[in-house]
Amino acid sequence: MSKPGALDLASGLGGKIDKEDVLSAVEKYEKYHVHYGGEEEERKANYTDMVNKYYDLVTSFYEFGWGESFHFAPRWKGESLRESIKRHEHFLALQLGLKPEQKVLDVGCGIGGPLREISRFSSTSITGLNNNEYQITRGKELNRVAGVDKTCEFVKADFMKMPFPDNTFDAVYAIEATCHAPDAYGCYKEIYRVLKPGQYFAAYEWCMTDSFDPNNSEHKKIKAEIEIGDGLPDIRLTGQCLEALKQAGFEVIWEKDLARNSPLPWYMPLDKSHFSLSTFRLTAVGRFITKNMVMALEFVGLAPRGSQRVQNFLAQAAEGLVEGGKKEIFTPMYFFLARKPLSGSQ
Repeated sequence: MSKPGALDLASGLGGKIDKEDVLSAVEKYEKYHVHYGGEEEERKANYTDMVNKYYDLVTSFYEFGWGESFHFAPRWKGESLRESIKRHEHFLALQLGLKPEQKVLDVGCGIGGPLREISRFSSTSITGLNNNEYQITRGKELNRVAGVDKTCEFVKADFMKMPFPDNTFDAVYAIEATCHAPDAYGCYKEIYRVLKPGQYFAAYEWCMTDSFDPNNSEHKKIKAEIEIGDGLPDIRLTGQCLEALKQAGFEVIWEKDLARNSPLPWYMPLDKSHFSLSTFRLTAVGRFITKNMVMALEFVGLAPRGSQRVQNFLAQAAEGLVEGGKKEIFTPMYFFLARKPLSGSQ
């Protein structure tokens, strides 16, 4: 499936927000964050509004630059970004031991790129949980085009309060999504509740590593850039995620920061020193062209006012992600595989 073009980017920008209200939505979103005087507690208290505004504003940019799967992946030499992303999704399916016809939950599914890939790879039925109406609308259309609309569905809901009975799913996974949760324990506890006893939950989490120094001003700046550019209330340490899993009742089978083993840096597609024709839109030149294209589209009225502001905080995020990766204080792929005990209940 081909990536969307410039007019798709312009028409989708703002998601379900009225085009006349995009600029005010950008301003409200920015005020949640450190660079604009925002506080962590306010972001956590208003995470639903903050994250919804974020994905309404950025989804069109993500799909334009990244494709249907909005996540990073460890990458081998000679492997394309697209190949590494697919392999990363297949790895998750294999770790979960997915079997045909099982009922699986994707927590925070975006527009469903991983959901479609994993469903076809494992012959499972997958429910994508998402609280953003625009992404669900887009995902349903992509499911129809891909021919998986009979086995894959979307449910609009908050992953802190899932609308499913206890012990519903044979497996649960989350790909760079539960980092949006204001409370890891509360999110993992809900996942524990809807997962069948004896079954597995696997995830790739965005985390600060043990190398992060909260008293280092440069480290704090990098963290703040990632938070505003990626719609995050806070970024937890790997150890905090691990402890929250255990508190929720899970048995941790294994966990590892997969970024540390990647033969090619996970942040390479965003690194200004890297150039690739296959990921041209993500390179410094590609982003410069996109920036000027968005400026022109906004000027002539095809893109709503505020579009350049969205482009700016996404560029800020890219800088923070690259610096966080180079300094090894941030990882987008802290992986864990956890099991709900056979005796597990709520």
